[in-house]
Amino acid sequence: MTPRSITIIGAGMGGLTTALALRQAGHTVHVFDRVSALRPAGAALSVWSNGVKVLAALGLETRLKAASGTTTHMAYADQHGRPLTHFDITPLYSRVGQPACPIARTALQALLLEAVGEDRVSLGENCTHYTTTETGITAHFDSGLTVESDLLVVADGTHSILRNQAMGETIERRYCGYVNWNGRVPVTPELGDPECWIQYVGHGQRVSMMPMGEVDGVPHFYFFLDVPLPAGTPNDPGQYRAELARHFDGWAEPVQTLIARIDPAHMARVEIHDIDPLPRLTAPRVALLGDAAHGMSPDLGQGGCQAMEDAWVLARALDDADTLDEALATYDHRRVDRVGDIILRARKRAATTHGKIPALTHSWYQELTEETGEHIMAGMEKTILGGPLV
Repeated sequence: MTPRSITIIGAGMGGLTTALALRQAGHTVHVFDRVSALRPAGAALSVWSNGVKVLAALGLETRLKAASGTTTHMAYADQHGRPLTHFDITPLYSRVGQPACPIARTALQALLLEAVGEDRVSLGENCTHYTTTETGITAHFDSGLTVESDLLVVADGTHSILRNQAMGETIERRYCGYVNWNGRVPVTPELGDPECWIQYVGHGQRVSMMPMGEVDGVPHFYFFLDVPLPAGTPNDPGQYRAELARHFDGWAEPVQTLIARIDPAHMARVEIHDIDPLPRLTAPRVALLGDAAHGMSPDLGQGGCQAMEDAWVLARALDDADTLDEALATYDHRRVDRVGDIILRARKRAATTHGKIPALTHSWYQELTEETGEHIMAGMEKTILGGPLV
């Protein structure tokens, strides 16, 4: 392996995981982000077993598990609270060799930032474009800063401008047809079992509460509520509770309790978008990573996990190749089909969950009444074992 100088644009979960993986592999890395302070988007991240395996291989397993929630069961109920299915999810963990670790984004970011080193992260620097030569690549920032390195990692999120330059065209995001409200709330018996991921479904809408670990010593659920809506509907935090009360009028008591307890100042309302699978994830001296490479709907819970897989595969590709071109070709080969498949699977799941074709959604509700957990866990197992660390 030839040690490289590597510039990473984006200090999100993907960018920081990549910085850690590359630094541990002996490369010189520096991360830049346009924000002036790191404030993770969203309350929590469902780090499924494939993502946990990457973080464990990077030495973070003990601290990750100490900070994350414990999910031993999954359950679905209809909008009135009538049970559809309830099952033990620990057999999945046994088969894939690692439990899931749902965790507050702030907690995971703190773990990664400490491991990478804050001195290797520069904030308030917006990268606008890059230029390449035969011997290197230069990142240009709107502050006038220029940074030269051997490789540029583009991990600047779903709105990435650098992705457009790397692909040679404007990559448009695609609206998935629904709005997601998400945040966190203290666990209480009125909301649910502290180790059960519960989802209420009906009319193409969904309410989810997942254990995510402690916040200030208090166990919390990560919650989200989904509603199919046209793009461009008003986003007014002062109206979140009234808006949700209207959409979920008559739903089960735990849903009503959740809506009554939300803090609009500490939650997000997001119109969910994805992108079409890209034909390649690289350009000369450039690797696309995370949402910049494969922005997907959250319906499989794999967005963050796939960014972590990207980080691991890129580091190993650089380990094994004699040249940078060979490393980028290997990274592209190992990732492009995998992430493209997950984008499309998440898109299909989003359509079914959110009533794009009502007959299919009603059929899914009926299937849930017959579900023992084996079908759901088999799909998760396939996704997890398709990753780079088995």
